[in-house]
Amino acid sequence: MDKKEQFYQRLEQRGVSRRDFMRYCTFLTATMGLSASFVPKVAEVFAAPKQRPPVIWLNFGECTGCTEAMLRTVYPYADELVLEILSVEYHETIMAAAGHQAEEQLQAALEKHSGKFICVAEGAIPTKYNGGYGRIGGRTFLEIAQEVIPQAAATICIGTCACFGGVPAAKPNPGGYMGVGQALKMKTINIPGCPPNPVNLVGTIVNYLLLGKLPAVDDMGRPLFAYGKTIHDQCPRRSHFENEEFVEEFGSKEAALGYCLYKMGCRGPETYNNCPVAKFNDGTSWPVEAGHPCIGCSEPDFWDKMTPFYEEF
Repeated sequence: MDKKEQFYQRLEQRGVSRRDFMRYCTFLTATMGLSASFVPKVAEVFAAPKQRPPVIWLNFGECTGCTEAMLRTVYPYADELVLEILSVEYHETIMAAAGHQAEEQLQAALEKHSGKFICVAEGAIPTKYNGGYGRIGGRTFLEIAQEVIPQAAATICIGTCACFGGVPAAKPNPGGYMGVGQALKMKTINIPGCPPNPVNLVGTIVNYLLLGKLPAVDDMGRPLFAYGKTIHDQCPRRSHFENEEFVEEFGSKEAALGYCLYKMGCRGPETYNNCPVAKFNDGTSWPVEAGHPCIGCSEPDFWDKMTPFYEEF
């Protein structure tokens, strides 16, 4: 049995048919802004990858929610993504090694893959007091980032904390937390969100594997295929906004009718993300669909800029 058939057999054992998988590949291809002719090639990336790019995943100041989101990815499932499509050399949360063994693995991976690996950075970096607010193995986050990231072929920041500072950088921010790119004064691919949708990370990686390059980005480093439009532009409640049909109280008749949540503090008009299209939890739903206003978690200066919640801008 060839590698592709083994892949489909594993999917079937998990209750996923080929039709379901191809439907996901069609969705992912469309999300990436590619034509339908790329669907078989996207499926090939998952079913029979020709290369497994090494990945070093660094954790800084964060809550591990972005890793949790990644572990909930489907088609590929997390184990396929980590073991079959990528070659994850270092990830503190999911690796078996700990302590000195883990740090030795990081150094071994750097020595073997310098200049060739993808670095995925999760969490903000404290910069005040020589980075003293965060340490691993006796070194500050800042020292680790300064050593590892310049050696990467590309750096993908996953989550708003790594992209723009996020919650750790909220006022008064005594540790001087910053996004990775700002802390190191360099450009990064940014996939913001609290948490980000794993399909946007998968789409970025597939773009790299399929086309040999990272996707086009906006002036904030965000892939245009995922962050090219606002929540408001894609919102299924948009017609209610245009008709001035608003929810003004949770639990009201207007809320039950699915009216616009703008007056309940929805930040959709200021927030760039593909949540209405990609959704979460295997495409089940997303906050506005569930009746909760967007809180703008993928924007720079979240949380300071977007709070107080539930109040109209």
